[in-house]
Amino acid sequence: MNRLLVIITSSLVSWSVFAIDTGRAFDDDELQARYQSIISEVRCVQCQNQTIKDSNVQIASDLRREIRRLIGEGKSDGEVYDFLVQRYGEFVLYRPPMRGITLFLWLAPGAFLLVGAFIAIRVVRKRMSMPLEIDDEADQVAN
Repeated sequence: MNRLLVIITSSLVSWSVFAIDTGRAFDDDELQARYQSIISEVRCVQCQNQTIKDSNVQIASDLRREIRRLIGEGKSDGEVYDFLVQRYGEFVLYRPPMRGITLFLWLAPGAFLLVGAFIAIRVVRKRMSMPLEIDDEADQVAN
């Protein structure tokens, strides 16, 4: 019975290896490098926390195939990204361009860090300027 369970489990697990296409998409090293770069920068629209390079869902596979087709047709990286953004929105890009609302997303972390540092400095300075309070009860016990 244990052998049967091991065989079934290993066969189910082994099929997940075939989910991500790990073979070379192009014979040309330059095209392959472009392909790898693009699929590393595109977010899986179903998983949302993985690139399509790392995702094994069907839509990620479809996107990889579409990107291979576009690169094979001679499209530039910008044209490939434009196609994806037009179809799925700027959310599909891990690094959206700096414009409009995305400018806020790029600048907000630095602004929050500066505001936090400013508040921390003010609190520390205020506490340093406060007189030390001596606990009268502690003094009476000590005497």
